[in-house]
Amino acid sequence: MPQKKDGPHDGPRHAPGDGSRARLMADLGAASRRYMASYALFNQALADRLRLHPTDLQCLNLLSLEPDPVTTGRIAELTGLTTGSATRLVDRLEKAGYVTRRRDTADRRKVLVEPVPERMAEFGAVWGKLNGAWFAMFDAYDDTEIELLVAHMRRTVELSGAQIERLRNETF
Repeated sequence: MPQKKDGPHDGPRHAPGDGSRARLMADLGAASRRYMASYALFNQALADRLRLHPTDLQCLNLLSLEPDPVTTGRIAELTGLTTGSATRLVDRLEKAGYVTRRRDTADRRKVLVEPVPERMAEFGAVWGKLNGAWFAMFDAYDDTEIELLVAHMRRTVELSGAQIERLRNETF
């Protein structure tokens, strides 16, 4: 009989040795792979629609979450790219009209990358047409489940950053 615990991190909810944990983990592994593939394919389709590279699209996404203009170094941090690759990414976004570069008024040595509001509004309009379906999907969950999803997503972002670092710095 499954064991019920109080919280999501309090231990197993299955009877030891019944094999349900192994089946559940196998299901989780398969579902995770499908989830990641579907997101990558969705990202590619959206990038194609906007005539952008998928990494450029995600950079715009991340820039829209930043409260102020950022340096190319910050873009490298946000995306996990090298500074050289981040510079080329900014070059592409600037050429496409999504960002501009300007000198930082507080420190003239710094160049800030700033989203172009009109182009970001176009980007946002496409997202706006798609968001309703995403939020409708989440209506099926109660607040506790939403909190779990948010916690999972935050932990995934942290782990992904660490794994990116590991992939770039370790040999396998």
